[in-house]
Amino acid sequence: MPYWDYFWRYPRSVAKPVKDGIKPKSRGGSIGKTWWSQRWIGVLESFHMGARLGRGRSYARRGQVMSIDVQEGLVTAKVQGSQRTPYKIKIALKPLSQKDWNKVTEAMAEQAIFVAKLLAGEMPQNIEEAFEAAKVPLFPKSSRELETDCSCPDWANPCKHIAAVYYILADQFDDDPFLIFKLRGKSKEQLINELREKRAGTAEETAAVDEIELGAKFPTAPLEECLGTFWEAGAELAAFSANPVLPEVEFAVLKRLGQSPFAVKNKNITILLEKAYATASRAALKTAAIDR
Repeated sequence: MPYWDYFWRYPRSVAKPVKDGIKPKSRGGSIGKTWWSQRWIGVLESFHMGARLGRGRSYARRGQVMSIDVQEGLVTAKVQGSQRTPYKIKIALKPLSQKDWNKVTEAMAEQAIFVAKLLAGEMPQNIEEAFEAAKVPLFPKSSRELETDCSCPDWANPCKHIAAVYYILADQFDDDPFLIFKLRGKSKEQLINELREKRAGTAEETAAVDEIELGAKFPTAPLEECLGTFWEAGAELAAFSANPVLPEVEFAVLKRLGQSPFAVKNKNITILLEKAYATASRAALKTAAIDR
């Protein structure tokens, strides 16, 4: 029998079952529920990898991925195939230079909502604008940017083992969007610290400008000229108005603090505080509306 006839007739291998393998949280439908995880999958699908991604998705759902570790610019994983020994996978994405990251964090710091959402563990919907401003991509632009390696004998790229890791990676992005930044070479701690430093500088500049503008609008008279009316409301009070609105990031402070170590009747205090915050916010908005 010619070699190629033998090759195409060779029986398809069956993966060995894995106990306690890593499975996606969703039991059906798409893998990755957040927009950033879906964006990751969408980018991969745009590379026209064909049926290989589908086979990888099946592997991921069956729990064939045994371990996965994300470091700066590198993902390593083990996937159980048909052989006794699990296959070793490496997926590398080129980290951004510090110069490029400086441009990105400067663009992020200019948008207060970016910082607020990131501190709350959420990915801003238009975060890619910050990367576009720095002229660098957050997600890979082509499959060539993903350097992959698998110890299996399949020459295809990606093989089903690499593709399975792609999907488990998307599932983990749901829980921790900062892993996407880590793949580009910036850890969560580094990113948050840099954003805080840049936002602190911006806040100081803004406060200085506001103070100058406020002084020009409402010049302060010397104290000795105000003694007679010291306890009276000034005319400036009429210019003050309060228009409370719901925050763009719900429970931002609680999300930054994480789960409380305390519980009441088997309920974490954080969950109870979220309900209390929501009730207080609605009451405040209702009161403000009546006052107006």
